[in-house]
Amino acid sequence: MTYTLTVRDHMMIAHSFTGAMFGPAQQLHGATFVVDAAFRAARLDEHGVVVDIGRAAEVLRGILASLTYRNLDEDPRFTGVNTTTERLCAFVAERLATAARAGELGRDGADLHAIAVTLHESHIAWATYEVAL
Repeated sequence: MTYTLTVRDHMMIAHSFTGAMFGPAQQLHGATFVVDAAFRAARLDEHGVVVDIGRAAEVLRGILASLTYRNLDEDPRFTGVNTTTERLCAFVAERLATAARAGELGRDGADLHAIAVTLHESHIAWATYEVAL
């Protein structure tokens, strides 16, 4: 059995891609992503929750704030890589995992078994990355 709690936010970024397979997306363009962060646990804590919703939303908002309204082509954290939807999922998920391990979600991160981040690029396309804790 697994419980999942999900919080949602969004981010707006600019970026371009390297490689002919990306066609017109090789040019600088903007993207707006709806971001879902799902926290998974086998059991609820003593308060009956997976994580504190307010804390989870706040941590996610902080991570996204470091990306939104920025040209990711100029961000040293992404030097030499295409900032694909999949790669951005992993970036956000790994930072949420770090926050969970540090106890920033109102629960010991060791009690969680995974965090999954989904970036919705549109109503018909999205990607997910799940990190085990």
